Amino acid sequence: MTKMYRITGRVQGVGFRHFTYRTALSLGITGYVKNMTDGSVEVLAQCQSENRLGNFQQQLKNGPSFARVEDISITEIEDDRQYGDFIIE
Repeated sequence: MTKMYRITGRVQGVGFRHFTYRTALSLGITGYVKNMTDGSVEVLAQCQSENRLGNFQQQLKNGPSFARVEDISITEIEDDRQYGDFIIE
């Protein structure tokens, strides 16, 4: 299962990408996280476990201590690529 998250709020310059990276690694999620030019953060997450993706999503909503998440848009996507790791782009 592959989901795309777009997180808005105060999510750049507050360690959000590194927080997401550590969280994904701890849950066995592959994909990527990257800053977008509009100030949001994009996350692509792949995992076979719906429970782990749900846990990941909850962690994204909380974010690191200096972040302020205003909104998360979530899209389930069809992606035939298999990501071997979780990376920061």
